[in-house]
Amino acid sequence: MEEARSRNLKAPYNVQELAKQQVGTIPRRYIHDGIEKISDSSMLLPVIDMLAIGDDNSELHFACKEWGFFQVVNHGVSSSLVEKVKSEIQAFFNLPMEEKKKFEQQEGDVEGYGQDVVFTEEQKLEWGDIFYMTTLPINFRKPHLFPKLPHSLRDIMEEYCKEMKSLTMIIIRQLGKALRMDEKEMRDLSNDGMQLIRMNYYPPCPEPDKTIGVSPHSDTDTLTILLQLNETDGLQVRKDDIWVPIKPLPNAFIVNIGDLMEILSNGVYRSIEHRAVVNAKQERLSLATFYIFNPVSELGPAHSLIGPNNPPIFPRFHLGKSLQDFSERKQYGKSFIDCMKVETKDDES
Repeated sequence: MEEARSRNLKAPYNVQELAKQQVGTIPRRYIHDGIEKISDSSMLLPVIDMLAIGDDNSELHFACKEWGFFQVVNHGVSSSLVEKVKSEIQAFFNLPMEEKKKFEQQEGDVEGYGQDVVFTEEQKLEWGDIFYMTTLPINFRKPHLFPKLPHSLRDIMEEYCKEMKSLTMIIIRQLGKALRMDEKEMRDLSNDGMQLIRMNYYPPCPEPDKTIGVSPHSDTDTLTILLQLNETDGLQVRKDDIWVPIKPLPNAFIVNIGDLMEILSNGVYRSIEHRAVVNAKQERLSLATFYIFNPVSELGPAHSLIGPNNPPIFPRFHLGKSLQDFSERKQYGKSFIDCMKVETKDDES
């Protein structure tokens, strides 16, 4: 399901400021009907020890096939850097509104401080504020965003983004090995990719059962690495049609397969729907780092993974153009994957 194409509109509220008013009810546009409540906290996300992978990718392969989500430990990113990132992002959201408005989203642009894409005046809104921006390559950065961040936040995010790129490349390389994909093919796609970050702030909500922090969706990227910034949980993953609450491990990152990796693997690895729920008592903060294959490349199922006995279930397409076209729509569920699948005779009958 998608909203009609339109320019990105400015949201009518800042949710953090709205929550400070301590109103007993939420505005009508934040009320979502039919939110699924079923969840199972007994199911546990796979955990991948990056030091123990070696030549055995079986646990990683299982996690990507069956879950599309996993936690990584012993990842090599220093805990002191992570703690500084947490502190600096909390400090940013604590800035006066006039300071944060210097980074406000402009109409027609999804990057900046504000809310997730808003395309119509009637669209349901999500209970959270975000700061979304391109970080790598450096020449892709918007001059009024990353370069203008408060110095301490900019410096620490510069270091963090480099660490995230390094970790992403290691994980992608391991995914290629687990798939038994041609190394050069994966390397050519992965080099010169794009990195984007999204800082998320979900304030306490007086009616948490009536709204959502982030609507169910899969990520239209290659790989996402999520860092939870405080002790409040809220991420849920759809597994076997049940919403599974995720409890981040100490010193771990949560990693999920994006739509582009599902396409490259010809459906072997799955990009899974996930959502963020809110609560009445505590704020929640998180930081998502998205990585996209080289946007000037052509993407489709890996040549080394398809053949007469394993035909492609996705077409080949120009990545940059398709992502640009799709960014002009509000995404729900797995809408990108659904629109990209090859139609078969069985589908037509």
